[in-house]
Amino acid sequence: MREVAIVGVGMTPFGELWNKSLRDLFVEAALEAIDDAGVDRIDSLYVGSMSPGLFVAQEHIGSLLADYLGMAGIPATRVESACASGGAAVRMAVLDVMSGASDIVLAGGVEKMTDGVDTTFALATAADQEYEAFHGITFPGLYAMIARAHMEKYGTTREHLADVAVKNHEHGALNPKAQYRNRITREQVLQSTMVADPLRLLDCSPITDGAAAVIVTTVELAKKLGKPVVKVKASAQATDAIALHARKDLTRIPAVEKAAQKAYKQAGIGPEDLNLVEVHDCFTIAELVVMEELGLVERGKAGEAVSSGMTRLGGKLPINTSGGLKAKGHPVGATGVAQVIEVVLQLRGEAGERQVSGARLGMTQNMGGSGGSCVIHILEVES
Repeated sequence: MREVAIVGVGMTPFGELWNKSLRDLFVEAALEAIDDAGVDRIDSLYVGSMSPGLFVAQEHIGSLLADYLGMAGIPATRVESACASGGAAVRMAVLDVMSGASDIVLAGGVEKMTDGVDTTFALATAADQEYEAFHGITFPGLYAMIARAHMEKYGTTREHLADVAVKNHEHGALNPKAQYRNRITREQVLQSTMVADPLRLLDCSPITDGAAAVIVTTVELAKKLGKPVVKVKASAQATDAIALHARKDLTRIPAVEKAAQKAYKQAGIGPEDLNLVEVHDCFTIAELVVMEELGLVERGKAGEAVSSGMTRLGGKLPINTSGGLKAKGHPVGATGVAQVIEVVLQLRGEAGERQVSGARLGMTQNMGGSGGSCVIHILEVES
């Protein structure tokens, strides 16, 4: 197997982008990534997108986007794993290059969520339709049950949840491509509109349009291109039951732990070696549970860790320096790719005001639905 690196990144601003279509967004991000990499060809393309058929009534987007990019003829495949679609697309690109099937691969993610569709219905297709969605539960409701269970079992407080949102908005304020660049206070979170008890509006990630893309190639070719060599040390994926009632413990997301253990083994590291992590904070409670499943903190201690400042910029282990899904935005198919971009920028020392000093090793964790799927990447910059 060949060593793999990421040599180019590109991303649109995230937000309510009324004047740009799905194809416009993808091409903008893809061209930026190609230009950043300095490559003159693409051998194949993978695009993560959760529900383009529901959001904009467009399926078959692999071929569509390759054509619109001016690359009709190359192998182009849409990848879907709900909100983990972007991470899965990057993983497919990594495996493609690693196997020797392709030398230069474009992995992108895109979603256009604000064109008038019933977004709650579209997102609910990532839950168990017969046992959850049919009976009226939404993702805020599912994560609210996870939050309540965590609070009852471990003593996690409403303030702990609020501090996740506050921290991520602090980071997002430093990200020029984030959807929300405003700082918020704990009090604002606690006083925001109730969505599903105990989760309030400011505990929830927003509805977002956007696209992100990376260029994946071999380490050997990356060196010839003269780019900083950001190696893919691990690419791991795992799944679990998507219905919460099928899990033994509502405070756990087993797919995350399984993928993490695979990734640590592949990379030959432990959680204590990481310099930064981008996690899937679709809701504030998700960030806390994921921290525990990744082994970053002891179970039940994630809330205390966030409130102590451990995960802020300047803390022991900065988490979601991009602003996370909460502030950066969550165009579901693009999220996993955007996470990879943030870690690449950090490892290249190009993250500007949100730069983590001396960052050498970073992780991304992208998951679908309430944790039915999870994709993890570990990246390392070559010294």
